[in-house]
Amino acid sequence: MSHIVVFDFLFVTFLVPQTSNKKPRKSPTDKTLSVARGRGKANGVAQHNGDGGDPVTLFEVVKLGKSAMQSVVDEWIESYKQDRDLALLDLINFFIQCSGCKGTVRIEMFRNMQNAEIIRKMTEEFDEDSGDYPLTMPGPMWKKFRYNFCEFISVLIRQCQYSIIYDEYMMDTVISLLTGLSDSQVRAFRHTSTLAAMKLMTALVNVALNLSIHQDNTQRQYEAERNKIAGKRANEKLELLLQKRKELQENQDEIENMMNSIFKGIFVHRYRDAIAEIRAICIEEIGVWMKMYSDAFLNDSYLKYVGWTLHDRQGEVRLKCLKALQNLYTNRELFPKLELFTNRFKDRIVSMTLDKEYDVAVEAIRLVTLILQGSEDALSNEDCENVYHLVYSAHRPVAVAAGEFLHRKLFSRHDPQAEEALAKRRGRSSPNGNLIRMLVLFFLESELHEHAAYLVDSLWESSQELLKDWECMTELLLEEPVQGEEVLSDRQESALIELTVCTIRQAAEAHPPVGRGTGKRVLTAKERKTQIDDKNKLTEHFIMALPMLLSKYQADSEKVANLLQIPQYFDLDVYSAGRMEKHLDALLKQIRLVVEKHIETDVLEACSKTYSILCSEEYTIMNRVDIARSQLIDEMTDRFAHSVEELLQEAEEADDDDIYNVLSTLKRLTAFHNAHDLTRWDLFGNCYRLLKAGIEQGSMPEQIAVQALQCSHYSILWQLVKITEGSPSKDDLVALRRVVKSFLAVCQQCLSNVNTPVKEQSFMLLCDLLMIFSHQLISGGREGLQPLVFNPDSTLQNELLNFVLDHVFIDQDDENILKKITHFFFIDIFLHFYYNDYGDIIKETLSKTRQTDKILCAKTLILSLQQLFNELLQDQGPNLDRTSSHVSGIKELARRFALTFGLDQIKTREAVATLHKDGIEFAFKYQNPRGPEFPPINLAFLEVLSEFSSKLIRQDKKTVHSYLEKFMSESMSERREDVWLPLISYRNSLLTGGDEDHMSVTSGSSSKTGSVRSKKGRPPLHKKRIEEPLQKNINEESSVEGSWMMRNDTLQTPGPLQTPQLTSTVLRENRPAEHMPDPDSEPGSENDYMQMSWLSQQKMEEVSRKDRTGMNYIKSRSSQGVRRGLMEDDAEPIFEDVMMSSRGQLEDMNEEFEDTMVIDLPPSRNRRERAELRPDFFDSAAMIEDESSGII
Repeated sequence: MSHIVVFDFLFVTFLVPQTSNKKPRKSPTDKTLSVARGRGKANGVAQHNGDGGDPVTLFEVVKLGKSAMQSVVDEWIESYKQDRDLALLDLINFFIQCSGCKGTVRIEMFRNMQNAEIIRKMTEEFDEDSGDYPLTMPGPMWKKFRYNFCEFISVLIRQCQYSIIYDEYMMDTVISLLTGLSDSQVRAFRHTSTLAAMKLMTALVNVALNLSIHQDNTQRQYEAERNKIAGKRANEKLELLLQKRKELQENQDEIENMMNSIFKGIFVHRYRDAIAEIRAICIEEIGVWMKMYSDAFLNDSYLKYVGWTLHDRQGEVRLKCLKALQNLYTNRELFPKLELFTNRFKDRIVSMTLDKEYDVAVEAIRLVTLILQGSEDALSNEDCENVYHLVYSAHRPVAVAAGEFLHRKLFSRHDPQAEEALAKRRGRSSPNGNLIRMLVLFFLESELHEHAAYLVDSLWESSQELLKDWECMTELLLEEPVQGEEVLSDRQESALIELTVCTIRQAAEAHPPVGRGTGKRVLTAKERKTQIDDKNKLTEHFIMALPMLLSKYQADSEKVANLLQIPQYFDLDVYSAGRMEKHLDALLKQIRLVVEKHIETDVLEACSKTYSILCSEEYTIMNRVDIARSQLIDEMTDRFAHSVEELLQEAEEADDDDIYNVLSTLKRLTAFHNAHDLTRWDLFGNCYRLLKAGIEQGSMPEQIAVQALQCSHYSILWQLVKITEGSPSKDDLVALRRVVKSFLAVCQQCLSNVNTPVKEQSFMLLCDLLMIFSHQLISGGREGLQPLVFNPDSTLQNELLNFVLDHVFIDQDDENILKKITHFFFIDIFLHFYYNDYGDIIKETLSKTRQTDKILCAKTLILSLQQLFNELLQDQGPNLDRTSSHVSGIKELARRFALTFGLDQIKTREAVATLHKDGIEFAFKYQNPRGPEFPPINLAFLEVLSEFSSKLIRQDKKTVHSYLEKFMSESMSERREDVWLPLISYRNSLLTGGDEDHMSVTSGSSSKTGSVRSKKGRPPLHKKRIEEPLQKNINEESSVEGSWMMRNDTLQTPGPLQTPQLTSTVLRENRPAEHMPDPDSEPGSENDYMQMSWLSQQKMEEVSRKDRTGMNYIKSRSSQGVRRGLMEDDAEPIFEDVMMSSRGQLEDMNEEFEDTMVIDLPPSRNRRERAELRPDFFDSAAMIEDESSGII
């Protein structure tokens, strides 16, 4: 009832003259039914034309947008002049229909009912089955409708501003209606009316601004006329000007009353509405008012609403706040009026640069930049530092915005002329020397030296002139110290070189570094031209400068490694086109010196890559570079052969010099062999000799062994490339097979080396080669390479798996874990899914295997859990403590496995059913030796299996339950002792929950509530070495259980590697004397499974026992349940809480906000004095109004 009273009060207020100087309200003339042009009406209800072709209501006209808004408004004004009530009724129905309401206000309702009663009636006729209404409907038509809707209101006020809006009837009625609708609990009414009211207010602000301008002009004319001498003064003109001024004053007072009504009745309630879109509309429009009419609205009384809403919980609203403020801070003339606001809310704005919504963070940084431009003193050093570090953000828009801020703050030249004069005095061609020094200092102080590319990319759009000043950068690196200027330190030189290389890459590639952006976008023609010009510019400069830089810094490995990256961005045609071969010779000479001076891997690989680029066959300089490269390789191979002979001859008596000679030369050759085909130098022979000698004598230095392994690996790969690209003979294949076989044997022997680096290198190379020389080698029509295919024997498989268990899954940090784990995959690895260190890697592995074969992946998961369960039986015996942390750990692992199946139960249906089948067979595989009245030994496994029951759809639960009953005797179903609880709980998980099974809607809900186990809750992981004598027994006993691995549609790995037999659950089982009959005798055995899926077969058996219609009924019920569940989760109720509570944030109230301020336009010079507005000074207590709508 309180709402009705408020609405009636407002309605009556608008109908009663507000002041004594208002024009008397004209009583409505007698209403007669008429036909408005283009819109027929009968009893006030819009009618359609007989042919149904033309739109006949305002809503339809605006929705279609075929007519210009000017003509639509003019037509409505004509109808208003003929019959005000019918025209207003048309306008009222327009707002009602724009809200999506199917109801219509009739003329009788308009004349005899209050607004609140009309709104209540329309609410009852609202379509409650749908939450959509025109403003929220998707599609270009409704997007255009929103634009037309706003334009209609704006044009309506503009066309009525000289007469109709002052008749104290139209505007009073419209504002009263919109006020009532905006306080409705129907979201559609509230949203539509708020948008209409805010656009109406914006139009009125524009009218008020025009009135103010006219008043000032009239006042100037009046004063000018009055100041004339008596003989020339026109008294009639003075009277006309006075009358005009009075009329303008009355009109402005009327407009003020209208704006006050909208602001107090709608804005102050809806700017904190529960719906973010409505709050965003309010904030967006108040920003327009403050910019449009800053004299009236740009003060603390209105700015505080924007400041408070900066804390809004929805990013959409915060974004509107920031954009509204940007429009204000862009105008520097407004800064004095924003000073208090800046001081009060600056900290909040700076903190929003770290907003979780990237769009909000970007706009916050841009706003801080505008504040900086207006007043550098407004931001403290701490404020600036909060923005500085965002240049390293992975999100590019945030980083670019921060780069613009950094450029404005640090890298803008304050006195260009003085800096140019200083550069000339010091003989520099560029005045950017100090700015580049500042960039280097900033980079070093940020202490993120591996992110130079990110810093350059962030500044690229704002500081291109500075970043492309390669001449200045080179001068700073090459010049001798100048008196009075501080010399670059060694650390600063390294940073400047790194930044220089990053700027070169950015210019040459014209795309962000890795980690920023979704990929390379297509360059525009202008960008492509800029890229070509930049590449030519940097090539012409560094062709001459790079040899000098290498000569100066050739002793510093870090600097040289960075400088040698530059040639890969050259346009190498410039060497021959510009006749610069002498600079090429200088570069080759410097690279050779670098190779001879350094043995660091980074430097050598950079040299090797540079040679590779310069040797490209598409360039004419290739022959010149190839000769220099061959001479260098010849010298190194001769030196290597000689030093190997000396080392092998001296054996254990070899001194450090002999070892260094071999190691240094071998490192250089290995680095070059990576990018160059050195097979004609036959490096494999000497490397193999070193490895064999190390295995036989056991004294080879680990670094030599590692390098020899790597060099031999490259040699094999280059030989394979030659064979695959040509037409190899049988002898070539035999020779390569012999080489690969001997090398694999050496690597396998090195797995037992005492030196960890040697073992790791051997493991990596074994995995690589076994993948390369697997069955995938003969795919694509290369059957002739069949002799090169290698299948690892069981011994090698065991050793590789034991290496993983011994060196990967240990509680220690290992930077190379990603490289290790992605090379090899076995079932045992799944057991470590809960490891915090490697969980994400193994989860991705699971995802890839599931994409290849869902059923095989499911079998692997259940087999892993069975293996863990068997280990637990070995440790605790048959009487498991099901409350122990070990059992909980296995259940937690099963829960995580279940989550990997995702939300789409249809896609994983067959795989999950197969998993349950294998789990049931395992649980009943062995009877209890004490007799049938005792539970089977593995029965407790059903409790683990229950974790997967939620992934079964309802009809499959019934099928799995039927399969479970085949293994159960009558006595089992009647047992209720604790030892039978796993069976009871598993049966219940299959029998219950069917009606609530909404598939993807609810299947993922448990994942959010499950607790995360700590490492203490892990199941025991026993890394036991598997001895060879067990292998035969494994093969025999696991042949039946492993038969699923032999299906035709098994996982296609790059080679024929079968899952190692040691992962079979047979290994770790406690074998009882008696066991149940072989499940293969039951229908649905593995042999049958090879012919058809198990789930399909179970369905066929079910059909034979029960009529098919029953299952069809279940399916239909299930599908209906899915649809119903989606509607229940996604549908949004029309009636909702409309007020965003803010009382919890306002405990520090100092004063009560009694009423909303009155909009008081700034007076003209001759206007009467008005009472000043109460200053609120951003007191947050003002967020709570006494006239609250009562909907909290």
